[in-house]
Amino acid sequence: MRALHNPAFRQELESRLAALRADAPRKWGVMTSDQMLWHINQFMSWSIGEGDPKPPGKSAMPAWLMKFFLLNMPWPKGAPTNPKAKATGKYDFEAERVRCKELIAKLSARSIDGPWPDDPSFGPVNGKFVSRLHAKHLDHHFKQFNG
Repeated sequence: MRALHNPAFRQELESRLAALRADAPRKWGVMTSDQMLWHINQFMSWSIGEGDPKPPGKSAMPAWLMKFFLLNMPWPKGAPTNPKAKATGKYDFEAERVRCKELIAKLSARSIDGPWPDDPSFGPVNGKFVSRLHAKHLDHHFKQFNG
């Protein structure tokens, strides 16, 4: 299973993170590699109850259907995101990389069957959803920068 709780897939993601370069050219979108790391770190931190996420607003699609699509369908390039996770500044690439590795460890250390904080977009979530969602999010953005 492609999830942060799968040690083999987590190791693959961590290797790709380690290989990522600050000057990596993007294949799509507008973010730089430091902004991408900051962006994914926002979402991972919210999933462990850190930070102050704000709901992005009411989606036209019911949350249960959006969850299904997020986990089971390919993600379009340049899809809308929570405005609080839009990276607009310049960030310390190495600090964000270290933070990303720490957040991956914190997420994967939590019990997949235990309680998880509500998601700002989807409300109540379980560990299996969170683990799969972040694995897919990391994979998506690492591909954006050849990682």
